Amino acid sequence: MRSFMDKKELGSKTAKGGFANEQTICRKFNSWEKDKEAQEWLQIMGYNLNKIKSVKAIQIPVRIKKADVNKFDVKEGEYEEFVKYKKADAQIKIYIRIGDIIKIENLSLKKANRDSDYNQIDKRTVASYQEMWGFNEEISYWLKLFTGELNPEKEIINGNLKELKNIRLKDKRRLFFNEIPLKIQNKIINFFKKNRIRVVSDIIKGRGGLSADWMLVTRYDKNNNTTTWVLKDINFVMNFFGNGKICISPKGSLYIGKITMQRKGGTPDPTKIQFKIKPCELFGSGE
Repeated sequence: MRSFMDKKELGSKTAKGGFANEQTICRKFNSWEKDKEAQEWLQIMGYNLNKIKSVKAIQIPVRIKKADVNKFDVKEGEYEEFVKYKKADAQIKIYIRIGDIIKIENLSLKKANRDSDYNQIDKRTVASYQEMWGFNEEISYWLKLFTGELNPEKEIINGNLKELKNIRLKDKRRLFFNEIPLKIQNKIINFFKKNRIRVVSDIIKGRGGLSADWMLVTRYDKNNNTTTWVLKDINFVMNFFGNGKICISPKGSLYIGKITMQRKGGTPDPTKIQFKIKPCELFGSGE
């Protein structure tokens, strides 16, 4: 069994078979003594395989009952926070031989399509984001018009949007960012510039006991029955996706680096804000 992996070997790899789901990935970690990919993941995380006594991986469900918090080494008093801010899909407990040390690693697992489609990483109401990030009522008002929670046509009829009275809207149900007055656009952009670190951290890493330490992206190719994967430290992921220009997109949404903020649309949450990334961009992203 190898105990060290050269840095040149780290990054993305292609393996035989399909394991692009949470349950299978947890099974691979639990079979780490025989599983090549699990060994490589543990080494990327910085563990010497010869010093590991055992590994226990569990899948973290989308919804967690308060009575089950102890399973994830989270105190009951922290329940509200970790449910609200959790980003981990799997929790890995690594038991070290010397000193009976237990290390816990939380993984955010993303399944990517071959065509590099977007993947939703966070979705909430405007009010929820206002509570999290503290933007003012003016920004909240315009974001609700952006999502359609407030109907712009009705607001114009009620005399609340005089600056848009003579503008022909692309969609009477909501506003696009490039339809919002330039003064307000700049206020929204400046807010996200000022609070970029907090915003990117909350939507990618999360907070509390089930925040993510790592992101594992898997891409299954059924044509040749192979899975390409990439495992990155969550700080690298935040820097990779969060750095870059904050601006209005050509389609009237908002770019925060490589992250797109847009109206959810569709069912069941048509008036929520969602944040999206292209996980496949992590492939070949380097160190």
